[in-house]
Amino acid sequence: MALTALAVHDLAEAVLGCVCAALDATAEAVEGQPGCPCRGCVVPGTAAWDSCDDPCGPSEGTGGQLTVNVARIYPSSQTSFPAQDQTVQGARGCTPPPVTAVELVITFLRCAPTVSDDGCPPSCEELSQASRILHIDEVTVYNALLCCLPQTGGGRRGRKFVIGAQRTIGPEGGCVGLEQRVIVALPGCRCPDEGVS
Repeated sequence: MALTALAVHDLAEAVLGCVCAALDATAEAVEGQPGCPCRGCVVPGTAAWDSCDDPCGPSEGTGGQLTVNVARIYPSSQTSFPAQDQTVQGARGCTPPPVTAVELVITFLRCAPTVSDDGCPPSCEELSQASRILHIDEVTVYNALLCCLPQTGGGRRGRKFVIGAQRTIGPEGGCVGLEQRVIVALPGCRCPDEGVS
């Protein structure tokens, strides 16, 4: 075993916490900007677009959906991260890579203006307001990774990571948002002794 059993899940939870805290801080600083949605979770596989407008039922809250999922896990090295290490394994027992790369996907959705009951398109004012919220969300998520993620590693140097391209997703089904990818280096550890499960 090259990683501890909870290493990947703990990383995903830490990223979710960083992004949510940054969204709430931005909402306090920017008038009219909604904060972290009450539907925020680490999800298995690609995020389903389950909710972008429901503020969690009867209690008041912020609508939207924030999810973090794992896209892939692969071996890397200290010198070539984030490139995939192609070293053949198995020749000498358990020889874990010095670095395991984990690619996470942050998906964030909010309501998008849609056609009215009369069949009229959204007004330019509605579209402009939705764009403003989305653009602020995009910068906030990006900054959250830059500023908070290094501190989640616990070591002196923080985590090594590479921020991937961010893209706007939607509008579709009344939702619009963003998808942000990040590749994070997790340090390897020694293999357990023979016979230990």
